Amino acid sequence: MTTQRSPNRIAYLTGVYPLASHTFIQREIAALRLQGADIIIASVRRPAEQEIIGEEEEKAQEETYYILAQAKNPFRLLAAHLSLLTQGPGRWLQALVLSLRTNRPGLRGFIWQFFYFLEAGLLARHLQRQGATHIHNHFADSSATVAMLTSALSGVPYSFTIHGPTEFFSPESWSLGEKVARAKRVICISYFARSQVMLFSSPEDWHKLRIVHCGIDPARYDVAPIGDRKGTRFIFVGRLDPVKGLRVLLEAFEKARVNVPDITLSIIGDGEDRGWVEATGQRIGGIDVLGYRSQSEVAKTLAASDVLVLPSFAEGVPVALMEAMASRRPVIATRVGGVSELVDHGVSGELVAPGDVDELANAMVRLAQSPNGLREIGEAGRSKVLNEFDIHAEAAWLKALFDGEGGSKLRPDDLPD
Repeated sequence: MTTQRSPNRIAYLTGVYPLASHTFIQREIAALRLQGADIIIASVRRPAEQEIIGEEEEKAQEETYYILAQAKNPFRLLAAHLSLLTQGPGRWLQALVLSLRTNRPGLRGFIWQFFYFLEAGLLARHLQRQGATHIHNHFADSSATVAMLTSALSGVPYSFTIHGPTEFFSPESWSLGEKVARAKRVICISYFARSQVMLFSSPEDWHKLRIVHCGIDPARYDVAPIGDRKGTRFIFVGRLDPVKGLRVLLEAFEKARVNVPDITLSIIGDGEDRGWVEATGQRIGGIDVLGYRSQSEVAKTLAASDVLVLPSFAEGVPVALMEAMASRRPVIATRVGGVSELVDHGVSGELVAPGDVDELANAMVRLAQSPNGLREIGEAGRSKVLNEFDIHAEAAWLKALFDGEGGSKLRPDDLPD
């Protein structure tokens, strides 16, 4: 697929940008720009200070239009809606009705929906001034509601990327079917995500559903195979959140150390479980909690590790697994969501049942006792990422979809270079 300048000006939107746990959005934007896409960025909220973990995040923050920061000026908010009402009173009223029709249950849902409508007016006027021709949102929750209402107010078409699993916890309350029906495209990061969207949308809209993987730049993780060294170094990368299964991981690690006492575990990330993780890690020993790290620091830590472990209870297709596999590091993950679309059990890693401490501990012991096998598994993992999760190939496919190409294909496998 040849690189050419896009005829569109695409406004990227999400709830909070940039986030340390959502670096895949930054990568996607950068890769799209390399493909010739013209992109402006908007976010509902500013990130917390601890989310700005490197130069890439600083630059991303500098170029982002923050809706809530603009909304602090009531005259600006009123002017935006008066302008839209004057341009097209019918369209403004239809958008207001759409907002009322798709609000979440209860008084609180009604109030939040009113805020989303106000935010959408600000964003619509900003995008008009910027000459945006398309809106693309990541995730299907509140920011997708803002994107849908912005589209209704401005007439600018929108699409959104759905990741899972959180969007599927309460799809009706987020009006997922309505969002799919009104969207020009719906980007699903896996076949699993697509199947869930199909479950909550009309079959008449299924032709809009396309699969674009989150991806990484394999060159960034092209490190030497695992060398000979004493002890197996396990690593976890992700939010320190209950959904990530950290309590299962630490219990399994403690059990595994009975058979392989020289193993260690590094934990990269932050979140509500950090206090418990640090206290438990100190009791068990061999565990180092590193907090958030920049993309470059994560790559270096992976290169110094042997196996990545991700025992999540629910996932989409974790980018942390891609990073480890591209680094020629075997992975242990749970059979949830779209994980099996990335990890081939027994080939590029081990898949275990979610929540099963014994199975996870046994997998850790097996890999720790097979140093020669680690290198073979690592090469298979890198090959998988190169073939199916290269961010540049995925961005080329996404740009083709933004530009109205791709026909009815779900994936770009048979598109010409």
